[in-house]
Amino acid sequence: MPVQSWSENILVVEMQDDPVLSDDLNTVLDRFKDRPDVDVVLDFTSISYLNSSNIAKLLKLRKVVTISHPRRMILCAINSHVWGVFLITGLDKLFDFADNVSLGLAAIQIDPEQD
Repeated sequence: MPVQSWSENILVVEMQDDPVLSDDLNTVLDRFKDRPDVDVVLDFTSISYLNSSNIAKLLKLRKVVTISHPRRMILCAINSHVWGVFLITGLDKLFDFADNVSLGLAAIQIDPEQD
């Protein structure tokens, strides 16, 4: 899982498909706990499937990033199959999305205070 500190306040993470995705989400959570002052951009380009465990970890990460600390988390480059999972479960209303990493980074920089 390549993790880049795009700036002092933004962490960009290239997520990998299962079985590595669960470990990637745990790693992001651990890194965020070490640096709770960063916004998180998750690149889902390589993700083709989400299971209930992945969804639970995404929700936990969202809680830590956006609720426990007033930071932003944006999910980028969601393919149509994975987007369907977000739509069916209603999670499309809980997460912020961008078509690609560049747009996700722009969203954070343009409106850093958005909840």
